[in-house]
Amino acid sequence: MYDFFLTEEQRAVRDAAREFAQRELLPGVIERDKEEKFPHEQVKMMGELGFMGMMVSPQYGGGGMDTTSYVLALEEIAKIDASAAVIMSVNNSLVCWGLEKYGTEEQKRKYLTPLAKGEILGAFCLSEPEAGSDATSQKTTAEDCGDYYLLNGVKNWITNGGTASVYLVIAQTYPEKKHKGINVLIVEKGMEGFAVGKKEEKLGIRSSDTHSLMFNNVKVPKENRIGEDGFGFKFAMTTLNGGRIGIAGQALGIASGSYELALKYSKERKSFGKAICEHQAIQFKLSEMATNINAARLLTLHAAKIKDAGLDYVNEAAQAKLLASQVAMDTTIEAVQVHGGYGYVREFHVERLMRDAKITQIYEGTSEIQKIVIAREILK
Repeated sequence: MYDFFLTEEQRAVRDAAREFAQRELLPGVIERDKEEKFPHEQVKMMGELGFMGMMVSPQYGGGGMDTTSYVLALEEIAKIDASAAVIMSVNNSLVCWGLEKYGTEEQKRKYLTPLAKGEILGAFCLSEPEAGSDATSQKTTAEDCGDYYLLNGVKNWITNGGTASVYLVIAQTYPEKKHKGINVLIVEKGMEGFAVGKKEEKLGIRSSDTHSLMFNNVKVPKENRIGEDGFGFKFAMTTLNGGRIGIAGQALGIASGSYELALKYSKERKSFGKAICEHQAIQFKLSEMATNINAARLLTLHAAKIKDAGLDYVNEAAQAKLLASQVAMDTTIEAVQVHGGYGYVREFHVERLMRDAKITQIYEGTSEIQKIVIAREILK
């Protein structure tokens, strides 16, 4: 229904992502989820196809595409494998975008180019054991020691935590200045004192790796700071705004993927002498699913358009994530219901999509945080 306002390039990107997901991600997706196996080969191919740095300028190895193309590709990837989608989303939205917008030319050449090409992965390190939704309460410290910072603390819930090579770490330098005393530092895997902690066992997105990270007197050169002194909190919040569009795209893919499976199954499964899609109870479920998905898709694409126009998109991004994540949860639950007993087993995919859906209401700002953001915007 939305093809009419897409450009030829945007449709080509969507179709390429769809074809890749069906060909490369679908085989083995159930096993990767079951075994919590990171999709190394598939992510490498995503990099080669340009999916890991879609919005980065070509001069830094990226695709130079717009946010709409990015959302369309994410939806198609997430339909099949939400874990691959979040790996892609973090690298694009939270790492590459912030580096390109706020990094120095040297930082871009050194870090952004290999990240955009998918040669290495990045991670965004904001959450802590005592600082999730309250991102101002950073306990990780970056002590100013002249020509370097001494980094100490713990980060957790870090996507790509074990597989990344480059980490954007948010840390407090001047506690007395509160959020205005926070910095963001580029940390490389292998720096002395930096250790990757345990891998989390998760309900969903099980083939993406989520880890705690420990920093013990890690010396980070001053040239690895992004932006001016004290810019870290603003960097994190601005970056998350774009990240929310990415998560909305992921949620949209989870929802539309489960809906397509439910629609197909409803035409094949028979009860009381006819296909279950001919029963009004199932028709009502399918009609609500289709309507909600289209509403979430249009809101997400609207947020992408607002961002690409260079306008303030804070409200639109929060609304898109809030709605799309709720639609993902509602749709996957109903998709399981349409499948009946078959929906409860791995073979039919929808139980995995239901488990994957829940995290979209939590990471990169919980649904409750989105409501606070939206309220602040509309009450300005």
